[in-house]
Amino acid sequence: MKFVEKRAKTVDEAITEALIELGTTSDNVTIEVLEKGSSGILGLFNLKPAKVRVTKKLSIEDIAYNFLDSIFDKMNMVVEINVKNVDKEGFLAIELSGDDMGVLIGKRGQTLDSLQYLTSLVVNKESSSYIKVKIDSENYRERRKETLENLANNLAFKVKKTKKPVFLEPMNP
Repeated sequence: MKFVEKRAKTVDEAITEALIELGTTSDNVTIEVLEKGSSGILGLFNLKPAKVRVTKKLSIEDIAYNFLDSIFDKMNMVVEINVKNVDKEGFLAIELSGDDMGVLIGKRGQTLDSLQYLTSLVVNKESSSYIKVKIDSENYRERRKETLENLANNLAFKVKKTKKPVFLEPMNP
């Protein structure tokens, strides 16, 4: 986490200077007063400045980005991570792009689903309300949906024609 330590005549002045340097507002930081300071005798002698440490809080988007970036770094993969803001319905959409995305998608999307689950755990650990995480790469989820719809239509046609039940393999929701 990024933090700044500032000294000023008063605690409020030190906080204001730190907020300006961090480029944020007071609701996005935690403030720790290290020294209250004193005005000294007649404001001239033994003047002691106030010292504060202001730490910028990470947003949900930053937490998700940092988590995925560390995973891809450990995998020695160069992946561009595009994190969208959490929308009104509590969805956090993450788009991954780069070379060799097939490794990240995995067999029938298993690796992508695992990354999505782990990212959801990390994000929701830091969140006060539940956030649904959706990770996609190279529009895989939409293509998989179309494939499954075509499979369902073909099997429905086959069942109508043969009047025999057909069973599908177990699938993730």
